[in-house]
Amino acid sequence: MGLVNKLLLATAAPFLGIVLALMLFCGNTQGLLFPLETTDAAVKGLNKDFESIEKSLGFIVDTALEQEERYRQQQENLGQITEQVTTHKFMSDQMYEEKILAMLGKPVNVYTSERVEIKIFQLNELGYRGYIAKIKLFDPSALKVVLAKDTPGEKETTQEAVKRTGAIFGINGGGFYSEVRDGKPYAVHIGNVMIDGKLISPFNPYPGNLFFAGVNKKGKFIGGVFFEEAQLMEQNPWQGVSFVPVLIKGGMIRPVEPDWAVTKHPRTIIGEYANGDLIMIVVDGRQDSWSSGVTLERLLEKLVELGVKEGYNLDGGGSSTMVYKEKVLNRPSDGKQRPVVTNIVVMP
Repeated sequence: MGLVNKLLLATAAPFLGIVLALMLFCGNTQGLLFPLETTDAAVKGLNKDFESIEKSLGFIVDTALEQEERYRQQQENLGQITEQVTTHKFMSDQMYEEKILAMLGKPVNVYTSERVEIKIFQLNELGYRGYIAKIKLFDPSALKVVLAKDTPGEKETTQEAVKRTGAIFGINGGGFYSEVRDGKPYAVHIGNVMIDGKLISPFNPYPGNLFFAGVNKKGKFIGGVFFEEAQLMEQNPWQGVSFVPVLIKGGMIRPVEPDWAVTKHPRTIIGEYANGDLIMIVVDGRQDSWSSGVTLERLLEKLVELGVKEGYNLDGGGSSTMVYKEKVLNRPSDGKQRPVVTNIVVMP
């Protein structure tokens, strides 16, 4: 029922009751309690009242129509404002995208689907080389952490993980070490690994400086050092791995330990831009004729130069590998891929 109809009904209802009562009353003259003349006078007075009511109702109808039109106009204006805000946000995102691309250069590979956009860039600096991937997650479920062969204690190369899962892209994940269990080699991940919202082993903060880096179910980047499981779970983590050290947190540079700051090695980095795009970097090393590697101090400077808001150092050395469409883009320092415990993959 419209606003005008509601007002008419609410206003006229009491008077309609009066009219009906009078009609019934006047239709039975034998039961008059008052003289007919008095009744006629009352009817005439009532007619005047109805004329006044009619004028009032006309005013109410006009006012209600005006209010309804004003409400419609406000809704229309609000729609225009929302459209303008959306347009401005789009323009802002476009400007930020152009700024990032101006720093990264021209991509050598681009992949776009309904779920994800991946742009691959070559990194060619004085003394070291590698690749950068800038990733937009339209569907957060496109990013996954995968355990080697989906089995604890196993290892597999990044290329094997990409091929096995049907991914379009992948890099090596968190740190790990090997030990012997029941007379057989057993690979153990360092810190905490989260797959589909579940820790694959009990929470372990040892030795106290390990970070957790990954995404929540909405695809928002999560990164930091968590000393208690409750702290981590408050972030609603969905996928993630652990290693050391944190390089940039919330746009603030974190101090790098002296030993890590000045030694050159192959590196793998995961991070985030201010617009929510992910950045993943693999730097080759230990190959003087190709790339000698990079210190974390120098790599930190590069991240700042690229405008990265969050930056975390993943497992490096011979583990550092970037795969795109099942092809290894970089040159692993061992001369071949090193099998690892965890990989981070992006589904097509």
